[in-house]
Amino acid sequence: MNSPSSPDPAFSDSSVPSNADKKRWRQYLADEQAEAATYRYLAERRDGEERDILLALAEAEGRHEEHWRTLLGDDAGRKARASFRNRVLGLLARRFGSVFVLALAQRAEGRSPYAQDPNATSAMAADEQIHEEVIRGLATRGRTRLSGNFRAAVFGANDGLVSNLALIMGIGATGVSSTFILISGLAGLLAGALSMGAGEYVSVRSQRELLEASRPTQITLSAAKSLDIDANELVLVYRARGMTKEAAEHRAAERMGLYSCDCDPSFSLNPEADAEDKRDEHESVGTGLGAAASSFCFFASGAVIPVLPYLFGLTGMTAVVLSCVLVGLALLMTGAVVGLLSGASPLKRALRQLAIGLGAAAATYLLGMVFGTTAL
Repeated sequence: MNSPSSPDPAFSDSSVPSNADKKRWRQYLADEQAEAATYRYLAERRDGEERDILLALAEAEGRHEEHWRTLLGDDAGRKARASFRNRVLGLLARRFGSVFVLALAQRAEGRSPYAQDPNATSAMAADEQIHEEVIRGLATRGRTRLSGNFRAAVFGANDGLVSNLALIMGIGATGVSSTFILISGLAGLLAGALSMGAGEYVSVRSQRELLEASRPTQITLSAAKSLDIDANELVLVYRARGMTKEAAEHRAAERMGLYSCDCDPSFSLNPEADAEDKRDEHESVGTGLGAAASSFCFFASGAVIPVLPYLFGLTGMTAVVLSCVLVGLALLMTGAVVGLLSGASPLKRALRQLAIGLGAAAATYLLGMVFGTTAL
């Protein structure tokens, strides 16, 4: 396998690179420099193992830089500008360094052209694939922390946008006054926000209580010393939790202070790991009050958007069209954010949100026209 810094053998000494080749290589060089800088910026905001990993990624991008410098030779001094995506990524890394930046970096690594470029080594192409997985791993903890309250926020904003737009369009299609539409929209905003907040609080609290009820208690610590060793009920406890008989016997022996059990040492207790698992579970679920507050605020912020034209005195079809446009832009934004954080295509997620939201609003508008005509 070729080393990342060695020129590709497909390019022999007798070959003369074209201007297009040199231009492409200069672009690769600039992008590698920008990506290395981004990882260094991110490393400045972290410590410990995460910092070491990010600096190692920057070092790997530096090896890729040397490959393109070697191919360019004397032309390496002619600078190219990094791609717009990498420039934005570097700017965000300097200012924020959050999971959003890691998600963008993950997508950037996944779009590397090296696998199709004959002048990039196979080692470089493999590096880029591995880098995507490394960034995915670094972003996982941030995504886990966000997932609980972020889920409530996204659902709240999306529900506010779609439900209130649908309400306004459905009522507006019946031919009622703009004042009535405005009051209905504000009432829908308040009622929906309170309902979403209360619903999220109950939902998250119930989920956390279910997790607590499913986790083992510490009763075995106090009861173990009084159990009959020859008829050890602890084995049944651990088998009921899904352990094999051998693992259950080893765990029970530890609980009772007997460490002579000839079993796999990997069955040993690990309180630190159990505590970490518990923290991860609760981080991913979120807190009841946090989810309720996020849901309330984001539903209200979403639901107010379709009402804005009526708040500013617009009426008729002008207000309806402007409401649709404003909600459409907001749906595109929320869809793109969800796509970005999930590592999927932001454009596809944005268009999906737009289609679902405007489709629901169009359906209620048609129903409003039917009922309005019938009422007349």
